[in-house]
Amino acid sequence: MKLPQIPTPDELIDKGFNRASKAASKVRSTKLHGRVKGMRIEEVRVQTACETINSTLNRIITETPIIEELPEFYQDYIDIVVGVDQYKHSLGAVYWALGVLKQIEAQYTTKIRKSDSLSAIPIRKEAFGRIASVVNRIEDELDFLDFAKRELKNMPNINFDAIRVVIAGFPNVGKSTLLNNITDASPKVANYPFTTQGLQIGNYEMNWRKYQIIDTPGLLDRSINDMNEIELNAIAALEHLGNIIIYIFDPSETSGFLMENQFLLYEEIKKVFETPMICLFNKTDLLENEDVIDFYSEKIEDPIFKTSINNYSQIQDIKNVIEDIAKESADVDDEFDRYLAQLENK
Repeated sequence: MKLPQIPTPDELIDKGFNRASKAASKVRSTKLHGRVKGMRIEEVRVQTACETINSTLNRIITETPIIEELPEFYQDYIDIVVGVDQYKHSLGAVYWALGVLKQIEAQYTTKIRKSDSLSAIPIRKEAFGRIASVVNRIEDELDFLDFAKRELKNMPNINFDAIRVVIAGFPNVGKSTLLNNITDASPKVANYPFTTQGLQIGNYEMNWRKYQIIDTPGLLDRSINDMNEIELNAIAALEHLGNIIIYIFDPSETSGFLMENQFLLYEEIKKVFETPMICLFNKTDLLENEDVIDFYSEKIEDPIFKTSINNYSQIQDIKNVIEDIAKESADVDDEFDRYLAQLENK
């Protein structure tokens, strides 16, 4: 998500006062009467300073997305990473400053017009003092918005028009490798837990449909209240992103997690999220036999695939099942299918 550049209070004030000084210089070069020119110079300085600062504040407000207008996933993501309440409060403070500066501009330009050239200078100085005070009062809020800009600049780019498939499972079971094989993405793959630091996105097209595969961080079998930031991102993804979930088991348990716990997590996801699922038993080449797969397969009603570390020959079959589930899902029904049907009937 792209957020506007956030200046510091000093940068805002310096910009406003420098522009005001330049505007005053232009007035000095005019042929106005001396007494009128003196008042006009101070009036222009107040007016230009307020307008310059307000232009920047207004840009911050208009270019910063409104939380309520974002998809639920992004609302959750922002709340997890920076906090929605502080985000709204900071924007509200900027809006407050914008309103107060407009009042200062109107109040002090009127005062200057009603004064003489000598008293216009202290009136302008008083106005500049109030302008600086207002801007400095929102220092913490500007600092927070700058922090939010940095933290949210790499927020996942979700295509909500695509069929979205979320990959879930414990750390190191092969989620990143599957993403790498099924899409054009190249996430970092390493042999240690939590290798996928954040949501990783891959895309592909099949039969004129767009698909987006979302690799989540390792989901641990524990209370949401005990989850860290990375794990909470994954929960948000599963809740608001997945038209389909691919759950990966590691029956070899070389990932460091018992199959019993992996299955408990699968059941929890299935119970909490009403989303079609596909199950994939990975690392089958590390097994002496497939008894453990047979045992848990009897408890699973979802489509099941078996893959190994060096053999992902079933990728196309997995894609075909994804396509079939997508077609059956009312959530992803679109006008394009009806358009193709009309073409076939002509």
